[in-house]
Amino acid sequence: MGTATRPDASAPAGASGADDQRLGDLDDLGDDFERDGSAGDDDDSGTFDDGSATAEGHRRFGTAWVAVGIVVGLVLGVAVGLLIPGLTRPGETSAEAGFARDMSTHHAQAVEMAMLAHEKATDPDVRTLGADIALTQQAQIGIMQTWLRDWKLGPTGTQRRMAWMPDGGGTIRDGLMPGMATDAERAQLRAATGRDFDVMFLRLMLNHHLGGIHMAEAALDLSDDEQVQSLAGTMVAGQKKEITAIQALIDKVDAN
Repeated sequence: MGTATRPDASAPAGASGADDQRLGDLDDLGDDFERDGSAGDDDDSGTFDDGSATAEGHRRFGTAWVAVGIVVGLVLGVAVGLLIPGLTRPGETSAEAGFARDMSTHHAQAVEMAMLAHEKATDPDVRTLGADIALTQQAQIGIMQTWLRDWKLGPTGTQRRMAWMPDGGGTIRDGLMPGMATDAERAQLRAATGRDFDVMFLRLMLNHHLGGIHMAEAALDLSDDEQVQSLAGTMVAGQKKEITAIQALIDKVDAN
């Protein structure tokens, strides 16, 4: 009985074979699983590496374009900085250039006559007026000549006098701009003395100022340049004030 109920010695051997078979099958499954898992890991790892490489490539590509954009922007900025002053500054035949050139010549004659008044006038108020006109208009000549240099233009242009004004040609008399004294009148002034000098200087300067105001008012109408507007406005206001003083001095000298 004991032998009948006791497991057959061969049974374990058979069971062990079956078990070995099952264990073998499990090992195979394990191997398959391990292989599959390893393969999957390898695939995942490969995909991740590709993504890093792509992101890195995009980052480098974007950085390169930013650098290119900065360089292009810098070049454009420099080009605009160089070109805009040339595009916006007055040109050779502009009203601003014509005004600066012609008014400089106009002022130069006023300075010459005013210096004579400062040296020769009998009336002290006439001498003082001469000094004021000489100093003011010489300083304004300096300003206008500086404009021309800044605008890369010469002190004299290719256009005829007063061409910058729409009616400029009609204002020329004996080759002179409005209000300017002729060579004969300047010679008479240099030769005059005493009261005659005072009266002649005042009348010549009155006409000179009237012509200068006409030119400065034209510049105010034709130019939108801020510095031209400012100086032309100062000329108009200053010379109108001096005309009032000149008329008062003419009355004073005539009464003596």
